[in-house]
Formats: sequence, C-alpha cells, structure tokens
Amino acid sequence: MRKPIYIIDGARTPFLKSRNRPGPFSASDLATAAGKVLLARQPFAASELDEVILGCAAPSVDEVNIGRVAALRMGCGLAVPGWTVMRNCASGMQSMDSAIANMLSERASLVLAGGVDALSRAPLLYDDAMVTWFSDMAAARTLGQRAALFTRLPFKSLLSPVIGIMRGLTDPVCGLLMGQTAENVAYRFGITRQQMDEYAARSHQRVVQSQKNGWLNDAHDGLAAEIVPIYSSAGSLYRNDDGVREDSTAANLAKLRPFFDRKFGNVTAGNSSQITDGAAWMVLADEAAVKRHDLKPIGRIIDTQWAGLDPAEMGLGPVHAATPILKRHNLGLDDLDAWEINEAFAAQVLGCVEAWKSEQYCRDMLGLDGAMGELDMEKLNIDGGAIALGHPVGASGTRIVLHLLHVLKRMGNGKAGKRGMAAICIGGGLGGAMLVEAL
Repeated sequence: MRKPIYIIDGARTPFLKSRNRPGPFSASDLATAAGKVLLARQPFAASELDEVILGCAAPSVDEVNIGRVAALRMGCGLAVPGWTVMRNCASGMQSMDSAIANMLSERASLVLAGGVDALSRAPLLYDDAMVTWFSDMAAARTLGQRAALFTRLPFKSLLSPVIGIMRGLTDPVCGLLMGQTAENVAYRFGITRQQMDEYAARSHQRVVQSQKNGWLNDAHDGLAAEIVPIYSSAGSLYRNDDGVREDSTAANLAKLRPFFDRKFGNVTAGNSSQITDGAAWMVLADEAAVKRHDLKPIGRIIDTQWAGLDPAEMGLGPVHAATPILKRHNLGLDDLDAWEINEAFAAQVLGCVEAWKSEQYCRDMLGLDGAMGELDMEKLNIDGGAIALGHPVGASGTRIVLHLLHVLKRMGNGKAGKRGMAAICIGGGLGGAMLVEAL
C-alpha cells in the first residue's frame, strides 16, 4: 500500500439460515439494520462518508444497485454515492478492495464497505416455454385467443420452475455445481468423508464455544460487539447466528447422504456451508480521515490479492490468492497469528491445507520451488466458520476480515502487532485474500 488504510469499526447481522422459504428480511433490510447501528456509534455523521460500497451476489430485482438503496435507507443523505459490486463469494471483500483503490487514488478518504445477501429469497424461475406462454397470454386480445392458449398451457414447465439458487451455484463455464467442484478437490488430495465430517463438526463446536464466551455478541478487547441484534417487521428479535448445531458430531454427520454426487461422492449438506441471509459492514479510513475525525483504528489492511484458477477446482482459490501475499512479505504460513479461510465446504478448506503441503501442487500450480509447508490447524478458523454460521455469499468476504480482527485483538489482549490472513474461494475459479494487522 502506498499509504496506510485503516479499519475503524465493523458490525454484522446474525446469519439466519434459510428454511426453504423467504426469510424475514430482504437484503437491504439486513444491510440497513447493521449499517445504522455501526454508523450511530461513529464520531462522524453518516453524511460525511465519501461513499458507500456494498457487495451483493444475488440482489433482488426490486433492490437494483442495492448499495445506493442501503445508503439512502441508512440516512447517508442524497450527496453520498452508493454503489454495488459483485465478485460472487468475495463480493464483500471486493467492496473493501474497491474502497482501498479509491482511497489510494485520493478519490475517497472515508468509506463504508460491506456485503449482503438474502439467499432465502432467491427466486423460482420459469423456463422459456412458460415465459413465452405468459407473453402470448398478455398479447391475446380476445376471449377466444385466451381460451386457445389455455389448451396449450405447458403444465410441465408450470409445475417445474427452475430453483434460482441452484442455477446461481452452478458454474456456467464448467457446468458444475459448487459442491461438485469440492468433490474434485477432495479427489485430487484424497480427502475422506470422515475427514470432512470431523472438520464440519469442529466448525459447529467452535462456533458454539465462541457464542458461550460472548465473542460474537459482546464487546471485548476494546472492540464493539461483532453482531448487531435486529428486529423483524413483526417484532421478532434475532440475536444469534441460528444455523449452528450444538449436537453436531462427526458420527451424526456421517449419517447424511452425499448431495452433489449421490453415487460416489462425499460432500453432504452437513459438511458444506449453509444457505443463509446476512450482512456485514466495515468503516475504512485513510490517515487524513483518521486525523480529521479523531478516529481510533482497530486494524490496518496491509495487502490484498486476487487470483484465477480452474473453475472446476475453485475451492483452492485461497491458496492462489494468499501465497503471493506471503511471498511479497517474506512470510511463511505459520508466521501469521491467525487465518480465516471461508468454509464453503470442508473438502475445500482441507484441500487448501493439502495443496500447501504438496510439493507437486506448489511447483506446478503456484510456481514455487517446493511446498509452502503445513498450516497449523489451531490457527485456522479459531471460532469456526461458514459450515456452522452459514455463507450469505455477498457478506462472507467482509465477515471473515471483521472476525479475523476480533480474533487477533483477543489473542493479543487488545495489543497491537498481531497479523492474520483472510482468504476466500470464489465461484468461477477465483480466489481472494487480505492481510491485516490489529492495532
């Protein structure tokens, strides 16, 4: 970075699991709820922001440019630009990187950046035959024409709408569902079903422990609470991430059937991330804004990186994005104090660990002289991850950076100097990573 970029504060909503029906909040509801509380605790007015950038992978058609919608609903005023970015699973990280770019070019000094998705509200879609029938019906002018169209109603299309979330989670180039790409990663590195289920159970157990310790819902180590409680229009209170299961064990998870490759696969709903609704925000500032508003940064963004790889093995994206950062700063895997790798699938996280251990993969795919080494699993996703929390696609890139800072501050008892990496795999064959330091 040509100049320091600071993280001032951050907050997120509880992550709410999809229950196979629309959830209680739209995406802009979630973004507004978390953003209003976050902005209310800042020493500057919302109207003093230079811009609002929101990542969203699946915005609703009635929330087009949801970044602007959220900015207006949060009370930022008409003069504060709001805009939306999309990089699939890393949309929330892309919003931060876009803010960094504008701050380095001195087009912005104080930015609210984050991510959101309400995946429970992903639509059901009709195929072309059904859409054409509706169009013909709208164009019909007489009762006779309408009656004739009813005799040609495509009942199969009517009763078999396309599930939007399944279409969105299918790579349009390689034609694979994201879970099938996780099967590819597992096959490449020989990751077993038992290893996947044990890792998934660990994720639930660690989130449960972090909830009991108050590390998600309470202030600690000089930080405000990570999670902002939210109320629905019906008056219901949502305080906690609700996808975590206290009774989750590897033995229980072993009972689930494979979902993406029912005959030969090992990736199940239980060792995959959950379909979830949620939002997360960060306040970013440069040195000028810090001085102008007398801000107290909690962290600093040291470096970021994006990478591309085979879409059929997209889960290895964190390896391709984080490795160049490590090399630029002469760091080994365990020179960092903590890692957050978004848990799209247990197979994918374990695959990243194995890729760094593999001399062949590091030579052939990363251009290194040999293996990077073995990542200490006790430094990885210390408080669990998306398998237990859920993965609201647009929000996860922001959440892992925010939570990483909470972990680093806790490890250092609020002291400075702790460094960590947040990395995420991205549908389409991409990876993103961000190196941060606690202040």
